[in-house]
Amino acid sequence: MSAPDLTPVSVPDEPFEWHRVLGADELPEGRVTTVTVGRRSLAVSHYDGGYGAIDNRCPHQGGPLGEGSIEKGWLRCPWHGYDYSPCTGGSPEGNDDQVPSFAVETRADGVYVAVPPDPERVRTVSDVLVETMVNWGVTAVFGMVGHSNLGFADAMRVAEERGDLRFFGIRHEGAASFAAGAYGKLTNDLAACFGIAGPGSTNLLTGLYDAQVDRAPVLALSGQVPSKVKGRGAFQDVDHEGAFADVAAYSEAVHSGSDHAELMNMACKTAVVGRNVAHLVLPDEVQTEPSDADAGGPLGRVASRQIAPPAAALDAAVEMIRGATRPMFIVGHGARGDMREIIALAESLGAPIATTFKGKGAISDRHELGCGVLGRSGTPIASWMMNESDLLVVFGASFSNHTGIAQYKPIVQVDFDPMALGRFHSVEVPVLGHGAVTARLLTERLGDDHGCTDLRSEVAERWSIWRAEKASRRTDDKHLGLNAASLFDALGRHIDDDAVICVDVGNNTYSFGRYFEVAEQSVLMSGYLGSIGFGFPAAMGAWAAVGDTRQIVGVSGDAGFGQYAMEMTTAVKYGMNITHLLMNNSQLGKISKEQRAAKLDVWQTSLHNPSFAAFAELCGAKGIRVERVEDLDAALAAALAHDGPALVEAITDPLLV
Repeated sequence: MSAPDLTPVSVPDEPFEWHRVLGADELPEGRVTTVTVGRRSLAVSHYDGGYGAIDNRCPHQGGPLGEGSIEKGWLRCPWHGYDYSPCTGGSPEGNDDQVPSFAVETRADGVYVAVPPDPERVRTVSDVLVETMVNWGVTAVFGMVGHSNLGFADAMRVAEERGDLRFFGIRHEGAASFAAGAYGKLTNDLAACFGIAGPGSTNLLTGLYDAQVDRAPVLALSGQVPSKVKGRGAFQDVDHEGAFADVAAYSEAVHSGSDHAELMNMACKTAVVGRNVAHLVLPDEVQTEPSDADAGGPLGRVASRQIAPPAAALDAAVEMIRGATRPMFIVGHGARGDMREIIALAESLGAPIATTFKGKGAISDRHELGCGVLGRSGTPIASWMMNESDLLVVFGASFSNHTGIAQYKPIVQVDFDPMALGRFHSVEVPVLGHGAVTARLLTERLGDDHGCTDLRSEVAERWSIWRAEKASRRTDDKHLGLNAASLFDALGRHIDDDAVICVDVGNNTYSFGRYFEVAEQSVLMSGYLGSIGFGFPAAMGAWAAVGDTRQIVGVSGDAGFGQYAMEMTTAVKYGMNITHLLMNNSQLGKISKEQRAAKLDVWQTSLHNPSFAAFAELCGAKGIRVERVEDLDAALAAALAHDGPALVEAITDPLLV
């Protein structure tokens, strides 16, 4: 091979600026390094006493020339071994490959390179997509920037600089999808999660399934390998449309000739209107294609859902309620936005109201008709009142087996989703309609013309019995850790009435449902998927939705927190004001209990834990460890008062749940 041309490059005729890129003795003889000037990446070499500067990108597959080596004067690409002159960017004789080169000056204080100004940024397909999703209300995106989603990431950067959205860089994409789903569960608005091709996107799937089954709107965005290598076994080449087909109600790839704004319109509308998951796949090269297309948006594409029920169904519901003496209302998560009208109807009848676990917080436990949660995570008040009822009026509930709504009772079911009506068994009166509209019409039609017994005093009596029982349980002490009754009693004393509480999965969740008495707090959970690890990422999503206007509190066990523990650094990075209550019993407590219940040996449920409080401190958060019940109040007060992420690690007895 002939020697390379090491002729210094002349100063360009077009406008340029000198930039100091290295100190005088910074780069050893015979070495090459990468430097950045503006948005340009350069490979600067030191050879035979002189310096050269060429573009850092090999023209074949984009190899980083600054990570290469100098061999006999040639700069060799580290990826495929192509050679270039480190000064002129030319290739060996017989080849016509050329890398852009730049003039270099060696001065007393270092090495300078003559670099043209950065070219003006061109509007791209990604800009059209980002502007469209912003128009649909997406203001928060959780994800990780990587090599196959850089074009879309740059469009989000520009949107963030405009103040249109915020990007939260997470440590694991599973946390991104949980956070986006929690955002949707809390607000019914759309947030997005974002990953690279292959594992970055497949990591999103668990959180997306959680959003799907809990009817939360989420937009998922997947980078993809370049189209020319798609389907040919390329690195991180995954069939994302196929992988997401089951979890996403809408999943499409954005191709070069697509109507890009319309694809984003369809994705966002599917997510918002269907309260579901929508997914777009973004091939690498399409993301940066120039586009002068207009962005889309929701104008003229969505309508009000406040639909009145058919007259015949309303008549039948009126007659059923009018003929009952002890009707009971059960409300699920789907009725959260309708509670003012539902409570007004119940108050006019003196009818008790219980919630599903997913609906916890829809009515305050301080309300004279509130009975708490019905079912496995519930209160004896709710189960007592259901057993004594002669009619169940159910709004926005799915009839999960965990809730245990009595099938043998006559049922009036109200839901806006026709598929939810009588989903698992027939009901006496299925009513298709908006919950608030239907409740208001029932109140107007019934007036005082009913035979319902006012059960307020009975509800109060049942609460008195249950609170006495809880007080007794707070005295339990086997000297193995705190009991759950004391823990949630203390939390109830310190937390704001309008806080957002994000609970995980396990004994901690069952105890929360049973013992914690809600005021006006919003409660988020992984309802039907029941995915461990939900709690802390969900708190991040809730904080992104409401900021510091409301307290954000997470509740988890040690196993759940451990799944996404490194997201504590994410919370610190973005100043998320989250207080996390971690119940550490050093085991998978719920699984141990289930093994014992099945008359099996307890096996492989123990956990080896660090000090989570110390871990929080290492991450830059506040960490407090509590081992005695008398220290609970001070710890919770200090954590809630802390400006930023805080974790209270409570050492708990796995049997006192």
